[in-house]
Amino acid sequence: MNLKRFDVPLRASTERIRQVAGAADTDYTLIYTRETKLDWVKFGLERLLQIAADSGAAMIYADHFDGDKPSPVIDYQQGSLRDDFDFGGVQLYRTDVLKKAVAAMDADYEYAGLYDLRLRVSELGSIVHAAELLYYEIETDRRDSGEKLFDYVDPRNRVVQIEMEKACTEHLKRIGGYLEPVFKEVDLDSYAFDVEASVVIPCRNRVSTIADAIRSALSQKTDFPYNVIVVDDNSTDGTADVIKSFCSDPRLIFIAQDKTYHAIGGNWNAAVHHPACGRFALQLDSDDVYSDDGVVQRFVEAFREQKCAMVVGTYRITDFDLNELPPGKIDHKEWTLENGRNNALRVNGLGAPRGFWTPLLREINFPTTKYGEDYAVGLRISREYRIGRIWDVMYNCRRWGGNSDTSLDVEAVNQNNFYKDKIRTWELQARIALNRK
Repeated sequence: MNLKRFDVPLRASTERIRQVAGAADTDYTLIYTRETKLDWVKFGLERLLQIAADSGAAMIYADHFDGDKPSPVIDYQQGSLRDDFDFGGVQLYRTDVLKKAVAAMDADYEYAGLYDLRLRVSELGSIVHAAELLYYEIETDRRDSGEKLFDYVDPRNRVVQIEMEKACTEHLKRIGGYLEPVFKEVDLDSYAFDVEASVVIPCRNRVSTIADAIRSALSQKTDFPYNVIVVDDNSTDGTADVIKSFCSDPRLIFIAQDKTYHAIGGNWNAAVHHPACGRFALQLDSDDVYSDDGVVQRFVEAFREQKCAMVVGTYRITDFDLNELPPGKIDHKEWTLENGRNNALRVNGLGAPRGFWTPLLREINFPTTKYGEDYAVGLRISREYRIGRIWDVMYNCRRWGGNSDTSLDVEAVNQNNFYKDKIRTWELQARIALNRK
């Protein structure tokens, strides 16, 4: 058969990739990234090679079995820039493209060699997903989806992440998607508001947590007026009654949504466009609580001091009773003013809690989705405006059975990842177009 196989770890060095290219002498080169045994469905390899030839793919990958359980993967897009994109264990390259990509490698990585290869190959040809179950392997990382979310901010992975960021940034420069650290200025006082800030709490069926969130928001101490906007999206479990029990406080604004589709993004839009919304709209999820009574004050001070259109804080992962869980503090220290908005196209989030300058948010709006809406807005703002950071813990993020991403099956993970890749694709295309101007 006209291919040669090489076993290469996901975190491979550039030198290892060069060795593969030097030894590749067949039309196709198969790189296998798992440590477990690879077995093919009958004629599965022949089918993969056939699709590769018919499509002219520079690289091709396929759905497969994890043991005896189907393990589908998602289509590759221009914005599929995550270094943890799941191809499965099999990556089949056209050898001439692989050699051309490797010949252009001008950085020596200890861990990002295979990632660098994939990005360079995507510049030379198409990366094709064969949506057929073609082989068997065993997935060795059995952690819940909620645990895997934080790998890229785990300090133990920092050396690896620095390399991945560099490889992605160089890719963006080559394709015209890189943005220099030059930002539009914002006049934070160009619009009049009755209150300086609004804590926005969108919710649906959170009867067990919404009271904690509202109390946390109403207990803030500030030297300016603020309010709390709670948007209930047709809860059926008594959540609305709990919200109404706080309505004696004039600072509480209760928005009961109509029966049309809203999702989290639509609930945010309802709050932001409400006439009572303040100059700065500050996030508090209905599961969670602020870390202390000075969060709203620190948010506004950060907007003023850093002269930015969005501010992102630091949070701590806890259980329902606020006991810290690994990895604990999530500060997104990978963010830098110089390169944060470029690296944001590689990672899966910008952090929390988030605050927004309301006039800009009223122009952009959240997408009407229940996942990724905050990431989409953060990317859009970062395209033109400075994003400020607060490195102190401001937020306790409670992980429990009712969370949306604590333990998802493969279909749900794929759906979420595909949508975020789509967001990245649109944003990358917009940045390329912006640079062309």
